[in-house]
Amino acid sequence: MPSYVSALYIALSTIFILALAYRVTVFRRTYKVGIGAGDNQDLDVAIRCHANTIENLPLALLLLLMAELSGLPALTVHAAGSVLLVMRAYYALGMTGTRGGYSRGRFIGTLGTWTVMLVLSGFIIFQFIAAQ
Repeated sequence: MPSYVSALYIALSTIFILALAYRVTVFRRTYKVGIGAGDNQDLDVAIRCHANTIENLPLALLLLLMAELSGLPALTVHAAGSVLLVMRAYYALGMTGTRGGYSRGRFIGTLGTWTVMLVLSGFIIFQFIAAQ
């Protein structure tokens, strides 16, 4: 059975997403809020950190897997997967550190995530065209 490098980053990203979800659960229990944020900024920020990651990371990981299956070298897959995880951490730390305000970490995390997604998309498109 082949071993895919992207599978490692899918697994690590799942753990990261679960950690963000756990933070939301802890805040919900602490502030006794069942749904929404209950006008609690800390809970609102935790919810948005988790949601933003859910909005971006699954598509990025799908691109990573498809790029690997399209011939992206293993070392490059490792680099892209590592950058994705680091950028998502930058985003979450920046968002949390400013309690939802503007931050360099939040900006860098978003820009880095989108850049990796764009590069992977370009690689896949190039590979598709080259195969025609």
